[in-house]
Amino acid sequence: MESPVAQKSRICYNSVQIRPPIQPKERNHSPMIQPIYHDNTVQIPLDFPFSLEHIFTCGQCFRWQESPRGGYVGVALGRPTRIWTHQGSLFLRSSAQDFEEVWRNYFDLDRDYQAMTQDFLVNPFMEKAVAYGEGLRILRQDSWETLISFLISQCNRIPRIQAILDRLCRAFGDPVELEGETLYTFPSPQTLAGLTLEELAFLRAGYRAPYLLSAVQAITEGRFSLEQVSLLPTPQARIALMELPGVGRKVADCILLFGLGRLEAFPVDTWMKKAGSFYPQPEEFGPYAGVAQQYIFHYARSTGLSPH
Repeated sequence: MESPVAQKSRICYNSVQIRPPIQPKERNHSPMIQPIYHDNTVQIPLDFPFSLEHIFTCGQCFRWQESPRGGYVGVALGRPTRIWTHQGSLFLRSSAQDFEEVWRNYFDLDRDYQAMTQDFLVNPFMEKAVAYGEGLRILRQDSWETLISFLISQCNRIPRIQAILDRLCRAFGDPVELEGETLYTFPSPQTLAGLTLEELAFLRAGYRAPYLLSAVQAITEGRFSLEQVSLLPTPQARIALMELPGVGRKVADCILLFGLGRLEAFPVDTWMKKAGSFYPQPEEFGPYAGVAQQYIFHYARSTGLSPH
């Protein structure tokens, strides 16, 4: 028998979920950035910390790759781009329209992380974690891609997660061209519907493959909707996510934080448990507890918590 949350969450899922835009109340009173539009390139003068390395290697995403041209290349929400920094500016290979419709929101460029992180400096450990991760920010990712990515991430190393997702996208995603390179979109639930475990064996995802298929079936059969989950309060959204096979508390919180923009969600994994005696209770970080978590996690995993 379905729970009330599952019943409330059940609607037809017809397309890849796109993160809702930042609501006006979430934006600062004045924009953080002043973009300059060139031909197929957007330039953003940086007067605040912005680290591509920290953003793309902190464990929140798995499909951005370093580019031989400089910076990183990736596809998000069906759009490809290359992003790099040079002489105090951030550059994106993007039209002005794509930047305003996708990338400005995706990179959360109108949020003042410097002001936010000042509230995290509650003890020497947090001061070190914030200083180490300077320029890190939370991406506002597609919820469907985030769901599948973190189902695959369980008890898995990042290079292997990246390889599994790359095989999935090359096999079932749509090719998109960028600067002479072919990239691939993330396949929709409808594209993956009807596949069998045997047909996914090439992914080498192990016990995680049935979780992937269960999520596909729940969405395409109308028994689960990420769009509807995105409308629920965070506690109820967490419960709804955890009704999917393979989604426990940690994976649910990763989906909430990285795919649904719930910056209060606080995923706890092995590294967070190891660092547990060094940081306060998540509630003390307030509505941005998930951002604090990412600074802690990135610092702990990168340094092994060795003395600095």
